[in-house]
Amino acid sequence: MIRISQLKLPIYHTSEELTEAVRKALRCGDTPFTFRIRRQSLDARDKTQLKYVYTIDADVRGEKALLRRSGKSLEAVTEKKYRFPKSGTELLPHRPIVVGSGPAGLFCAWYLANAGYNPILLERGEDVDARKKTVEAFWAGGSLDPESNVQFGEGGAGTFSDGKLNTLVKDPAGRNREVLQRFVKAGAPEEILYLQKPHLGTDMLTGIVKNLRAQIISMGGEVRFRSRLTDLEIGNGALTGVVVNDDELIPAEVCVLAIGHSARDTFAMLDERKVMMTPKAFAAGVRIEHPQTMVNLGIYGQEKIDILGPAAYKMTHKCDNGRGVYTFCMCPGGYVVNASSEEGRLAVNGMSYHDRASANANSAVIVTVTPDDFGGEGPLAGIAFQRGLEEAAFREGRGNVPVQQFGDFEKNMPSEGPGEVIPCIKGGYRWGNVRECLPAPVAEAVCEGVHAFADVIPGYDRSDAVIAGVESRTSSPVRITRDDSLEANYGGIYPCGEGAGYAGGITSAAMDGLKTAEAIAKKYASLK
Repeated sequence: MIRISQLKLPIYHTSEELTEAVRKALRCGDTPFTFRIRRQSLDARDKTQLKYVYTIDADVRGEKALLRRSGKSLEAVTEKKYRFPKSGTELLPHRPIVVGSGPAGLFCAWYLANAGYNPILLERGEDVDARKKTVEAFWAGGSLDPESNVQFGEGGAGTFSDGKLNTLVKDPAGRNREVLQRFVKAGAPEEILYLQKPHLGTDMLTGIVKNLRAQIISMGGEVRFRSRLTDLEIGNGALTGVVVNDDELIPAEVCVLAIGHSARDTFAMLDERKVMMTPKAFAAGVRIEHPQTMVNLGIYGQEKIDILGPAAYKMTHKCDNGRGVYTFCMCPGGYVVNASSEEGRLAVNGMSYHDRASANANSAVIVTVTPDDFGGEGPLAGIAFQRGLEEAAFREGRGNVPVQQFGDFEKNMPSEGPGEVIPCIKGGYRWGNVRECLPAPVAEAVCEGVHAFADVIPGYDRSDAVIAGVESRTSSPVRITRDDSLEANYGGIYPCGEGAGYAGGITSAAMDGLKTAEAIAKKYASLK
């Protein structure tokens, strides 16, 4: 197979023009060939000549001769195909338990089921259809369900997000492509296999997670909802069972902790059971909303280009005070959402539907915080820090999402209403002073970052941009220690995914779930 890199074409090219460009790059004349797009990205540096940049993999006769003639413009590649390991030999008396049905837990359970281990998948929240109704009722003014919300339930926190699937994780084993292909087989569009910034959206993710659940069950797995892990049984330094909902003991020698970054009660239980954990740096800040047309103009040079869809961005800045500030989980044509999971505390996140049709773009603007900022001791100090931010936000918004114009945020004065930018928020909101919810160094860094980002997107620091707070659930504030076998300090406990501190986003979490399934399979014999 021959790989062609940096093949550039205008964004309005036809499929015939792409084929002809591949032929010219191969210099193969009339020799038949086939090709597939390996990667497609946008080059928007010259806004008068927007271009797609392709990486193409082609199959053609006489590859060696073509490569000799091409110099360095072409390269021979052999695609590495993912292989799940053969089963080990150690007997597993009971079915493995997977806790959490976010991407890490779903993919771990899927591959264990496919390999014949008949896993039991425990999810504290509801199935995705019931969960969607519960969340929408909460956004409409209903009560918060602490067990089933934007953070907890089938699909995990990523179900109510933009559904981004890009990752920067190095992947010599081929897990990234395997995960994307598994998403496609569960209903995702094939374009996610090659787009530079693939996304699914909340509405598409719900169908995909249901399909993955059905496949797990069809292969011998079991999925239980409203089933919260409440304790672990430990004997002789190893797991012997798990307790569900405080009243059911399930014997088990293997338990995968894919619990997500918001399972604070579970982290507390693990701390009591002396499961080794360490505090971990994360990031905190706010959500900011701008008109999507303004973002399009800054990125594309035009307010709307249908073929490209709403523009996305990612920006970073090193502040004068030494802190890093950056945009995170940017949602083109999206919504800010009330993402709370505990009574008396309020957190926000961003989400988009697949069409990204909201009037506003939103993104987290967040600042790195470390254990030195937490002001406490022990592995759970970061959780206490998060809770303090969220309690302040709850008070400021009187239970609703507190919002503020950026100009007022800078001046540390409450806003009484909007300017031209009208909030696009799922859940009630209230105008006030979001800045008062943040530590001074974080608020100062947000202000500096927003002004710096205006150098990339003019108008980013407009005074009526809408600030919403607080963005506190960017990643886990805890890392559950694991060794080279991926086990915790007790045998049979496998910390996994974003909540355990080993991933950051849907795809990397799914990859870690797959990696954990591999570790279990290498050790234990299949149950079938």
